[in-house]
Amino acid sequence: MTSTYLTAITELLGRIEAEEQESIAAAAGVLADQIAADRLVHVYGPGGHSNLAAQEIFFRAGGLMHVAAILDEGTLLSNGALRSMAVERTPGYGRIVIDTASLGADDVLLLVNAYGINAALIDAALAAKERGVRTIGVSSRQHAERTAPDHPARHPSRANLHDLVDVAVDTKVPIGDAVIELDGLPERTGAVSTFANAFALNSIVLRTLEELVARGVTPPIWRSGNAPGGDAANARFLEDFRHRVRWL
Repeated sequence: MTSTYLTAITELLGRIEAEEQESIAAAAGVLADQIAADRLVHVYGPGGHSNLAAQEIFFRAGGLMHVAAILDEGTLLSNGALRSMAVERTPGYGRIVIDTASLGADDVLLLVNAYGINAALIDAALAAKERGVRTIGVSSRQHAERTAPDHPARHPSRANLHDLVDVAVDTKVPIGDAVIELDGLPERTGAVSTFANAFALNSIVLRTLEELVARGVTPPIWRSGNAPGGDAANARFLEDFRHRVRWL
């Protein structure tokens, strides 16, 4: 059964690679402009496991030092899984997070959420747009469009993330996330959204690096602190980012 799961994940990532090149390139262009100007790229993943996506490209070996995750505790599973779900369904919450981050017209915000519909996510997108922030959404178009308008997770506007952002990257995650059916079990197992989010985000990072190098820009990149010379390599840039990145 693990081979079936591997096949499902591989096919999903293959679809993102084959079908999202244009949107990934567009997202990378936005990030490259931001980093070339020495400005931060903010990433927020409002939702229980979508928080993992924000953490995936923040303070990450091989990752961009200009990435600043918004690690709001409201939807973290470590504060209680049911509480997390209740918070992500609370209208107005995402707006508070963006207002607290004080984002403005010079900022870029990556919004990541497997399903692209929850109230905190949509409020974050709306608040960012009102502030003139350039927005990139990473979510599943299929999941959003096939979720009922009256689903309790939805924002009162019934909006989908991909309709609100400047650039939308589709992760192709199917309804329900889990993809494996086992005889004797009434529910599917084997979730795929974490793989999809991580692949899409790292693809954007890689394309951003390609774009920057093509422009003659060498951006600072994190080296693993557990690798030889890692601490020394990172220390060269820490003072530049420590006062700018809240969760560093």
